[in-house]
Formats: sequence, structure tokens, C-alpha cells
Amino acid sequence: MANPFRGEVVLSVDGEARVMRLTLGALAELEARLESQSLLEMIGRFEAGTFRVRDLVCLVTAGLNGGGWRISEAELLERQIDGGPLAAAEAAARLLKLTFSLPDEEAGD
Repeated sequence: MANPFRGEVVLSVDGEARVMRLTLGALAELEARLESQSLLEMIGRFEAGTFRVRDLVCLVTAGLNGGGWRISEAELLERQIDGGPLAAAEAAARLLKLTFSLPDEEAGD
């Protein structure tokens, strides 16, 4: 079960609930893998709905790694995300929101 106060989001992969979390290490991993100038640029693409599939794969992989499930991008691409790409995108957007918002801002959702 995910704890939103810790910035955790659940994503179901191959029928198993997996916790995603963007720890400092996961954020550093994400930043290194992105083909953008900064995390803010990627976050902006998510907010605008113009993110790339590569952004989504990098973000979900980093989140799963931060949540304690060590998996590579290549391994993730071979797995079945329950709910498909839309579920992955929704979980990724929520993960970003929980990671980069103050607890007061999230309480209204």
C-alpha cells in the first residue's frame, strides 16, 4: 500500500502492485537518463500533456527503483503494466505531483 505523504504511488505490473517513489537517488537516476536539459523541462511536458514515451519509461523506471523494485528500462518494457500506457501515465503524473508539491497542495485532491 502506498503512502502519499511519502510521495508513494502504486502501479500494477504483471498483476502485482508495485510502489513507486522518487527518492533523491531515483531523481538523480532520472535526470541522468533524460534527454532534456532539466527535470523541470520534463515536468513541464507532463503538465502540458506533451511528454514523450521515453519520458514515461524513464520516470516509471526511476519511480519503481526508488520504491525498492530494481528494474531496468529494458526489463520494464517487457512487462505488462495493468491498465496500459494510460494507467502508467496517470501514475507517473501523480508521482510527480506528490514529489514536487507541498502536503497542503495535495490535500485538496
